[in-house]
Amino acid sequence: MLKNHTVLYRKYRPENFDEVYGQEQIVKVLKGSLETGKTGHAYLFSGVRGTGKTTMARIFARALKCSDNDIIEIDAASNRGIDDIRALRDGVHSLPFDSEKKMYIIDEVHMLTKEAFNALLKTLEEPPRHVVFILATTELHKVLPTVISRCQSFVFKSPTYSVLKKMLGDICQKEGYSIDAGALDLIAMLGNGSFRDTQGVLQKLMSYSKDTALTKQETELVTGAPSTALIHNLITAINTNNIDRSLVMIHSAQESNADAFIFMQMLIHAIRNILHIRFSPTRAGHIKKDIGEDEFIFLESLAREKNNIHSDLLSQLLETYAQMNSAFLKYTPIELAILKSIGNNN
Repeated sequence: MLKNHTVLYRKYRPENFDEVYGQEQIVKVLKGSLETGKTGHAYLFSGVRGTGKTTMARIFARALKCSDNDIIEIDAASNRGIDDIRALRDGVHSLPFDSEKKMYIIDEVHMLTKEAFNALLKTLEEPPRHVVFILATTELHKVLPTVISRCQSFVFKSPTYSVLKKMLGDICQKEGYSIDAGALDLIAMLGNGSFRDTQGVLQKLMSYSKDTALTKQETELVTGAPSTALIHNLITAINTNNIDRSLVMIHSAQESNADAFIFMQMLIHAIRNILHIRFSPTRAGHIKKDIGEDEFIFLESLAREKNNIHSDLLSQLLETYAQMNSAFLKYTPIELAILKSIGNNN
């Protein structure tokens, strides 16, 4: 069981630059500016949710020696009007409480109204020397170009599988858990490129498990993911042009209440791995390490054959995944994709 009730993403939120995962280039530039004393007055951090934008802002603020009293965080989703920004403009002129600098972190800055953006722009153009702004957004295209031009802009990339697995492994070790390769692979996939979401999946698994050895089977159970055996049976049916068996497997996933999106993610992930194993011996070695030997043996057996597992199938599945949001029955587009891919061969 989880040893305490502290939420993982809070407990393991990086406290300094050295603890940051996956944003090495941004860390390098920010540390360099601190070392040379050439820090800016306004920064713009953009990227999808859960990639560490506000965490990096807090780390940078502490590196500038801003105390907690002089770090002001504003949620633009709920403070988006011109009156809110006018209040901010009045506040920036007051000196820091007990630091040389005062940091304003404005999260979800794209939510500001046009009038509020224009008011903020005036402050960004001529800020007091003791003030630093960090604007954070998940939707850069909604930020006014004139605001962007006043800031040093950094794009936070989604963490790779290897980065997420490294983070998961580190957390498990610190919490006193072991975790198998299959569980690591599945959790990293379900994290959807977000540190916070990935840690959330791990938290759920740790809370459920009665043991300190975390397995892929437990991960499938607590996340609503279909079993590996079901995915294997479907891939085998596709490979042998067995439409009946393919539809039965898809129906089985639906009847077991497996999440349709997770089902497709796992299927696409497996098909992609088969193609990588087939065409890249170098990648094959990395995949074996990532997913575990049992899973690798199955995928490698299909990769050796010339069969219905090919790039057109992967392309069809990716198109289908993009269409599932608008589907009334989420599994119907999956059935249609399989029929299109192998139905013409019968």
